[in-house]
Amino acid sequence: MTGEAASEAPAPGPEENTSGVAQAPTEPSEEGAASQTATQEEQAPTQTATQEEQAPTQTATQEEQAPTATPEAPAPAAAKPAPPSEDLPSIPLRLTVEDVSDSSVTVSWEPPERLGRLGLQGYLLELRREGASEWVPVNDRPVMVTQQTLRNLALGDKFFLRVAAVSSAGAGPPAALDQPVHIREIVEPPKIRVPRHLRQTYIREVGETINLQIPFQGNPKPQASWTHDGHALDSQRVSVHTGDKDSIFFIRSAQRSDSGRYELTVRLDNLEARAAINILVTEKPGPPSSIKLLDVWGCNAALEWTPPQDTGNTELLGYTVQKADKKTGQWFTVLERYHPTTCTVSELIVGNSYSFRVFSENLCGLSASAAVTKELAHIQKADIAAKLKRFVARDFSEAPSFTQPLVDHTTTPGYSTQLSCSVRASPKVRAGAPRGPGGGGRRAEDSGPASLPKPADGLAGPAPAHNRPSRPVTMSPQPKIIWMKNNMNIQGDPKYRAFSEQGVCTLEIRKPSPFDSGVYTCKAVNVLGEATADCRLEVKAAATH
Repeated sequence: MTGEAASEAPAPGPEENTSGVAQAPTEPSEEGAASQTATQEEQAPTQTATQEEQAPTQTATQEEQAPTATPEAPAPAAAKPAPPSEDLPSIPLRLTVEDVSDSSVTVSWEPPERLGRLGLQGYLLELRREGASEWVPVNDRPVMVTQQTLRNLALGDKFFLRVAAVSSAGAGPPAALDQPVHIREIVEPPKIRVPRHLRQTYIREVGETINLQIPFQGNPKPQASWTHDGHALDSQRVSVHTGDKDSIFFIRSAQRSDSGRYELTVRLDNLEARAAINILVTEKPGPPSSIKLLDVWGCNAALEWTPPQDTGNTELLGYTVQKADKKTGQWFTVLERYHPTTCTVSELIVGNSYSFRVFSENLCGLSASAAVTKELAHIQKADIAAKLKRFVARDFSEAPSFTQPLVDHTTTPGYSTQLSCSVRASPKVRAGAPRGPGGGGRRAEDSGPASLPKPADGLAGPAPAHNRPSRPVTMSPQPKIIWMKNNMNIQGDPKYRAFSEQGVCTLEIRKPSPFDSGVYTCKAVNVLGEATADCRLEVKAAATH
C-alpha cells in the first residue's frame, strides 16, 4: 500500500473539465463521501447550500495562500452526521512534484500517519485549474499507488493538485500543493555536432563546390548565424539554409578568396554554442621565377633557381627537375619533390648537350609551366692518353723436385705392377718467341712440344697435345727422367716401360719375378739441378705344396 508505482491518468480536456465541473459537488466533504451522501446534500435547505458554497470558496482561498499542505475541514452534512474522526485516515504526507515535461507531470506522496479503523481503500487525486474554483477528480476511483502521472497536458496549462486518503467511511483531509504546476516547453541547451572530417582544415581546389551540412540540437528551435573571419557572409558568394536540426553551407564555385575561418553560432535565449571550420581553397603553383646553369664539369652540371612568386595558396611540396638531350629532345625526370633550390645533375653522357627545366609542386600537382635553362650544358670528351707500362718477363724456371715420392710396394709374381711418383720443374720462358703454325712459322727445333729431347729407349715420350703451352713462348728443356734398379740404369731393358704425363712419372714392370725385387730409383735432371726418389719392391715367391 505504501509502495510507489507509476500509473497514468489522462488529463481532462476542455470538454472534460466542463462536465467534471458540472458533476463535481461544491462541498469539500464530497471528496470522500459516497454518491448517496451527495444526493442528500443536494436536497438540503437553501441556507445549508449557501453555507456549503461559501465553504469551498474560503477553503480554496486558504489553500492558495497557505505555504504548506493543510487539511480541509469537511462541511457538516445536513441529512447524515459526519463519521467519527477515528474512522477517517489522516492527511497524506510529503506531496511533491517529481517531474514536469511539456505534456505531463508526475507527483508522489507518502501514506498518512493514521489509516483509520476501517482501513485504507486508496487515494483520490484532484485537479483545479488556475482561476477556477472546482476540483476535478483525476481518476474515477481511488488507487492504491503513491505516485501518479498526468499525461496529454497542453502547453501553458497552470493548475493545482491535491490528494486525499479514502476509507470506507469517507475521504480524509487532502494535502494540496502550495504552488501551481506550469506546463511549458522544456528548454534544451544548444549544441553543435561538427563532423569529424571538418575538425581539421577543409581543403578544396579552385572551381570545386563546397557543400557542408552542420547538425545541431536545441529546444525550442535555436537561431543560427554564420561569419567569415569575423564578418558577415557575402550573400552573392555563399548560400546558407538553416533547418530545425542542421545548417547547410554552400558555395557553387570556390575561389581563393573563400579561404578563411567560418564560425557557426547557435543561440537560444541567453544560451549559445559556437563551432569554427577552417576552409582552404588552393590551386596549382606558378613556375620558378628563374633558373641558371652554374657550372659544367666532367659528366656533371650544377643548377640554381628561385622559388615561384605564387605558391597556389598553400605550401610547396618541392620541385621536379628534368633533363633533355639535344639529339632526342625527350625529357626525363632527375629529381622529384626536391626541396633545396640548387642541385647537381650527374651521370651525363659524354659528347651530348643537355637542357634542364624545373617545375613547382604543391597539393594540387605540378605547375602548368616550367623554368627552362637558356644555355646548353655541353659534356666534352676529355683527352685521355694511355700510358702503358713496359712488360717485364718473369723467370718461372726451377730445379726439379718430387711432390709425391715413390712408395714401397709388394706384388705377386706373374702380375704386372707399376711404380709412380710426381715431379715438378717449370720450364724457362723466353720473351719474343715466334708464333706457332699460322703465326709466322716456328723453328725446326721448336716444332715439338716445348723442344723436349727425344726419349731414350722409349722410357719418356712427348707431352700430350692438351698440355702444350698456347702462348707464343720458348721453353728450356724439361727434366730428364731416368729409372734405375739398385743404382743400375734400366732404360734399355724391354721388361720395363717408362712414361710420363703431366708431371706424373710411371714405371711398369711386366710380369715380375722374385729376381725383380730390389730398390728402384727415379731421377729427374735439368739444367738447374736434379732430384731422386727411391722405393723398395718385393716380389713374393709362389707358395709350394
